[in-house]
Amino acid sequence: MIRENLEKVQANINDACARCGRDPKEVTLIAVSKTKPVEMIREAYEAGTRAFGENKPQELKDKAPQLPDDVQWHMIGHLQRNKIKYIIDKACMIHSVDSERLAEAISAEAVKRDIKIPVLVEVNMAGEETKDGIAPEEAEDFIRKISRLPNIRIEGLMTIAPFTDNPEDNRIYFRNLKKLCVDINEKNIDNVFMCKLSMGMTGDYVVAVEEGATMVRVGTGIFGERDYSMR
Repeated sequence: MIRENLEKVQANINDACARCGRDPKEVTLIAVSKTKPVEMIREAYEAGTRAFGENKPQELKDKAPQLPDDVQWHMIGHLQRNKIKYIIDKACMIHSVDSERLAEAISAEAVKRDIKIPVLVEVNMAGEETKDGIAPEEAEDFIRKISRLPNIRIEGLMTIAPFTDNPEDNRIYFRNLKKLCVDINEKNIDNVFMCKLSMGMTGDYVVAVEEGATMVRVGTGIFGERDYSMR
């Protein structure tokens, strides 16, 4: 089932790229494996997937040693400062930087481990009170401040669009995030490389790709529904 689901999602990404004249190689499919057992992740790995996304630092920490070294772990969920140490040397990218204190803590831990960690700034494009992320109008100033921190590399933006039955409802948020990314990139801020756009999930990743996503985070569409009672 997982292999077939992966093939279907990738085909949808390829079709979306064809419609808007993009190379499918520009889009990384991140299989969101939160709450899923290692056996299912391994099945996706054997089907060719290398990029996996986890929401909980403890889950990432526990799963990483059980899978091959070439797995690329993405920390895509809210990250508490006291949990950074669990994932700083395991995650290839942190998608959810949304405060100066978090950025400072990531930087400090990266300096301590003598590594450089790519990060994305999470932007709350729809202004939802229940979502993390900074306001779009604050993004440039925020990026200028954290760009001075050592051992982190700002590579783009991330957003979680509203849950909706109609993916078209989220097109405006994806389009505006792309515009924001381009606008900030044109400022040529030191240590800022606005080349990544992490946006789109199972319900709306096709629209996100059409609007410029370079990373889509798909969980249910690959692994099926999650049973949170089993955690």
